[in-house]
Amino acid sequence: MTAGASAPAALLYRRVVVKLSGEALAGGNGGSGVDPQVVERVAGELAALCRLGVQVAVVVGGGNIWRGATGQQRGMDRATADYMGMLATVINALALQDVLEQRLHVDTRVMTAIEMRAVAEPYIRRRAIRHLEQGRLVIFAAGTGNPFFSTDTTAALRAAEIEAQIMFKATKEQGVYDADPRTHPEASVLRRISYMEVLQRGLRVMDATAVSLCMENHIPIIVFDLRTPGAIVRAVSGEDIGTLVADPD
Repeated sequence: MTAGASAPAALLYRRVVVKLSGEALAGGNGGSGVDPQVVERVAGELAALCRLGVQVAVVVGGGNIWRGATGQQRGMDRATADYMGMLATVINALALQDVLEQRLHVDTRVMTAIEMRAVAEPYIRRRAIRHLEQGRLVIFAAGTGNPFFSTDTTAALRAAEIEAQIMFKATKEQGVYDADPRTHPEASVLRRISYMEVLQRGLRVMDATAVSLCMENHIPIIVFDLRTPGAIVRAVSGEDIGTLVADPD
């Protein structure tokens, strides 16, 4: 894709944020570590978006390497445990960048909320927007740079800052269910739901802070199964996939 390429008119969204969990990069490794084959598959889905001319920003978690909450449960200081989790997201971001650039030839920038200039650029909002305008895929790592905030909240915050039109929440489920499908086999996928319903019903979409940020800034969220090939490309073309969380009709 050439720098500064514009999206075809048929596309519904021109600038998007994709939220990836760390576990999404672990594959069959019991939810831990980085599986190169899985990373390549995920990178391929993102590259397909870029080649359409969509401006793509990614927020990646670090739960496949370290979870701050787990450290706290073991007696660690919460802030220290969270900082370790932020560093884990940088490892995932670099793995994703390597595949995007070396194998898929997608110009990529990793930007971190905690400065580590030897491996990534510091997060600067205007620079991030410029990268996107130049056709580069941007990966936001190290969360918000502050403890006590999830990477879901980071994704909502970055989406608001860069004026993304939508946030894609990549999961291992078909969307948001009306009950826990693990304990209720009859549960069905909700095709559309409002932010307030998500908050009031305590549905497991994103944490409450992230949902509230999206609601305040009118950023719709599409929750979809990352394992479905081409799903995210179909979504930016306006096809109905997963669950849409948005303002009420």
